[in-house]
Order: sequence, then structure tokens, then C-alpha cells
Amino acid sequence: MSIANSIRQQMVPITPEGYPFIGAFALASLILFWLWSPLGWMGTVLTLWCVYFFRDPPRVTPVREGLVVAPADGRISQITTAAPPHELGLGATPLPRVSIFMSVFDCHVNRSPVTGRVERILYQPGKFFNADLDKASLDNERNSLVISTAGTRIAVTQIAGLVARRIVCFVKEQQPVGAGERFGMIRFGSRLDVYLPEGTTPLVAVGQTSLAGETVLADLRSTDGDRAYRAG
Repeated sequence: MSIANSIRQQMVPITPEGYPFIGAFALASLILFWLWSPLGWMGTVLTLWCVYFFRDPPRVTPVREGLVVAPADGRISQITTAAPPHELGLGATPLPRVSIFMSVFDCHVNRSPVTGRVERILYQPGKFFNADLDKASLDNERNSLVISTAGTRIAVTQIAGLVARRIVCFVKEQQPVGAGERFGMIRFGSRLDVYLPEGTTPLVAVGQTSLAGETVLADLRSTDGDRAYRAG
């Protein structure tokens, strides 16, 4: 294997959304170097962080009807039962909800949790509270997808946070999506909520780290009861 091919295999792809930001950071660094060298080095560090933030690594998604995979990298911050936002049209019955908090160091490309069809896309303006707070689900700016799959519906909501000021969605209503397929991203630090069908048992634990498109959040075909977890 040539050195060039080896380097190419080690490089993580960058999402096209990031190129304007990386270019702006790099240009600012050059200007800062001209003004004062230490500032230029600070700008270089921020440019490298920007490249890291907009990384879009390939993922290996388990494909089987009924599996629900994580839509985001990050920490499982909440597992609860809550009524979904009213605009989703899923009714007022509390549903199992898994929340994933993305820090500014997590990959922010979001992936579809299931294979299905995008039934509805709903954008809701709102505030910019800390995305880790429970009230962020209903009060913060958000963008939701309702995906019909295997005779049921899954909702995934992108929630802006304190720093996030831009929610991006790559898909359209009535578009088919595959599990693990990229559907959007949020800049810069935020949260995703996944609303599961009533009676579904999540297969993850609070504090667990998830990988978008790989970590299995739930199995809609499983009849297993609650699971126990051990930290170590």
C-alpha cells in the first residue's frame, strides 16, 4: 500500500457544511499571524478544532427491521416517558423518550434512527436554553422528523442549545430514508430527542456514549423487559 493511500484511509471526511467555516477560521488565522504571531497560533488551534467538529466519519449500521439506532454521537442524557411536542401530531399520551446531548467535541452529523419514509418535517422557533435541561424539549428552537416505519412512527427532534444557532436538515417530506442515513446536523453543541412507540423498552442507559448510526437504542420487535447496567 502506498503512503498516499495509507494517509487517505486515515483521513476522516468533512461534511460540506463545514467548508465555509473552516475557510473562514483559516483566513482569520492568517490575518492574526500578520497582526501578532501568538494570536495566529490561537487561530490555528481553533481552525483545527473546526475541522474536527465538522468531521463526518463512516459508520457501520446494523440493518434489521425493528432496530432503532442512535441519530447522534454524544451522551445519553435522559431516558424518560414524556408527551411529545404538540406539533408532531403524535397525541398527548406520554411516550418513551431517549435524549442524546452533543458537546462541541462530538460529531454533529445526524443520522436516521430507522428505515422508513419521512412523513412530516416540522420546524419550531424557540429559545436557546442549555440543551441538557429537560425544558429544552418544548421551549428551545427545534426541528422534528416524523418517520413512518414498519407500521408505526418514530419521531426524532433536533434541538438547538446555548451555542447552537443553526439547525440543518438534508431531507424532505415523503422522502425515503435508510437507517443510519445522514439527515441533518446542528451547529455547535445541542441535543436530539427520539420518541419511541408506546411500550418500547430502550436498550441504552443514562451516561452511555452513543455513536450515530451504530448504537442500538431500541428493538421494536423485542419483548425483553428492563435491563440492568453497570458502570466501570
